[in-house]
Amino acid sequence: MRNDRPIVALVDAYGTGDHLRQSLADLGADLVHVWSTAEPLVSLKQPDLAGYRANLVGTEVAATAQELAALGVTHVVAGQEPGVPLADTLAELLGLPGNGTTLSLARRDKYLMIEAVRAAGLRCARQLRSSDVEEIVAGIAALGGYPVVVKPLAGSGSQGVAICADEQQVRRAALELLGTTTMYGQINAEALAQSYLDGTEFVVDTVSRDGARYTSAVWRYEKDRLGTRNVYYLDVLADPGDPVVAELIDYTYAVLDALGIRHGAAHAEVMMTADGPALVEVGARLNGTASPAFDRGCAGADQAAVTALAYLDPGRFRREFASRTYSRLRHAYVYDVRTDLDGVLARLDDDVLGEIDGLESVRQRMMRVRAGGRIRPTVDLPSSPMLVLLSHESRAALVRDQRRVTELAASAYHLEPAVEAAMTA
Repeated sequence: MRNDRPIVALVDAYGTGDHLRQSLADLGADLVHVWSTAEPLVSLKQPDLAGYRANLVGTEVAATAQELAALGVTHVVAGQEPGVPLADTLAELLGLPGNGTTLSLARRDKYLMIEAVRAAGLRCARQLRSSDVEEIVAGIAALGGYPVVVKPLAGSGSQGVAICADEQQVRRAALELLGTTTMYGQINAEALAQSYLDGTEFVVDTVSRDGARYTSAVWRYEKDRLGTRNVYYLDVLADPGDPVVAELIDYTYAVLDALGIRHGAAHAEVMMTADGPALVEVGARLNGTASPAFDRGCAGADQAAVTALAYLDPGRFRREFASRTYSRLRHAYVYDVRTDLDGVLARLDDDVLGEIDGLESVRQRMMRVRAGGRIRPTVDLPSSPMLVLLSHESRAALVRDQRRVTELAASAYHLEPAVEAAMTA
């Protein structure tokens, strides 16, 4: 039976990948879901599989490509970070638009990523990788000395990232990292050490089609140092008219070229140093905190919808978005609320949460903890218990409401009594 609707295979539509599902469906696509692993990754927010025509496990790649061909799949898109290599491979096997496999590993492995950027003549960190802690320590001099950053090769959410000022801190960071498992289910068999990039860190979110690009947002990170860790807590939407933004975008587009990202969404983290932009890392997928209604309200368009358009209607994408940059319609914050609590969560205070939701600039609140679960001191993005999205015409209103969220959140969590008693003893 003939089907004139596009059929899109989404690989690992965890978390914000579900926004892609909805955006593709809104443009008339039928959908197939593909898992890149034999079992779902329980550390990630699970996909909503309602509405998919089929749900496949893609561990046998050639067989999966045949299944997708039989289903008439017209596009293959990565829904989340772990699905990037498989999406590249399947699209290439099926002869569909995609970023190809030549640089696929460099789009996931941070060492290969930086080396590809270096080979393109772009500013980046010096680095080394090893499974041997003493080899890492011995190589620090070649990186230019301390401080250095020790991090996973393929992590996310700042997990396992340490800024080290001496040999002792490097040893501790590498020993704590090696042998652990990332949120994507990969063993950290090696650690990556990089020269420290001093400056202000930004996010540059983009959508590409055949190398034509749209910048959907640029955010400035605000963070605090906690021991050897940077704790990210606030993303501030940048003014697109700021000359720094133009420089960041030009550099990021060159990075995308160096990594062969010519199709789809990308989420780049770039440090603006005294010498100019330098890549921290980039993912060939949506921003992990993307929220379509919020993004449209403050930046004029959302990355998921523009990505769907780039795949399904490239002519319209070129007319309406290519070679353009977002507009800042409102000031906006993405606020990862911190906590010092450590224990089992008995309940969340609904009255407090309701007061947070009622603040003038609060647009959305998402909880990362639930009653009965563990709440821990915040050291990275996944350990932040609450995400709050704020936007307003007035920056002063944002500052006021973000402070109020901080005050209220301190009383939103109630721990199990035994744990509270032990903590206060």
